[in-house]
Amino acid sequence: MTDTKKPVRPLPRPDIYTKTTPFWEAANEGKLILQYCKDTNKAQWFPRSGSVYTGKRNIEWRESAGRGTVYSYTVSVAPWPGHEDRVPYLCAYVELEEGVRILANLFNVKSEEVKIGMPVKLMWERLSEKFNYPAFEPV
Repeated sequence: MTDTKKPVRPLPRPDIYTKTTPFWEAANEGKLILQYCKDTNKAQWFPRSGSVYTGKRNIEWRESAGRGTVYSYTVSVAPWPGHEDRVPYLCAYVELEEGVRILANLFNVKSEEVKIGMPVKLMWERLSEKFNYPAFEPV
């Protein structure tokens, strides 16, 4: 007998060490927040315990406008667990107005319509009752 159980998409694991808990709490409320170095006033992505600019722990969270452009993208045809029914799907580096690049899925666009520099806006993919996952779609 074969096991036909569908693989489950892994969920984020917020914790106090990687400093991601505030990010996931805000995401669940539909807010994309970024860490900012208070000394340089620059955004950083991905969340971490200190500033990538100074090495200090002098950071704060600020809400992103959720707008950006496609910096780079790929069409994924080899799914990772929990994405088998979605292939092919689009993954993109989105350069946010705040100056950081975030890796996310693109929705509501065909692969042949995606262009480098294409304006996109934030949307949310609901993974579970506890987790919204940031994604983007054309403006």
